[in-house]
Amino acid sequence: MLGGGGGRRAAAAVLRRAAAGGRAASGQGQGQGQDPDAGQGPGPGRPQPLEPSLLRFLVCPLSKRPLRYEEATNELINEELGIAYPIVDGIPNMIPEAARTTRKKPPAEDSKQP
Repeated sequence: MLGGGGGRRAAAAVLRRAAAGGRAASGQGQGQGQDPDAGQGPGPGRPQPLEPSLLRFLVCPLSKRPLRYEEATNELINEELGIAYPIVDGIPNMIPEAARTTRKKPPAEDSKQP
């Protein structure tokens, strides 16, 4: 089948770049006049952010809906379900059990009257 693999190849390339910390294999960040800490990751105490181009490929594994990246908490948010997936070392942890609840009750329960 032709034509269906282009999106997967692009996603795989983005994932490889994100896993490599966005650095090229040519040794970027090691030349003169550049910050010696460039490309060394965010350092202690600073979470590594999500590669922005990944967001268009990622959906919630439960609802299959798009997610919103929250830079302040370094999480992917599903506002519909009220859950947030953590991003660890630049890699989204999309396991539902790893997600935290962002609100007390699902919207269906909030709208019911006793």
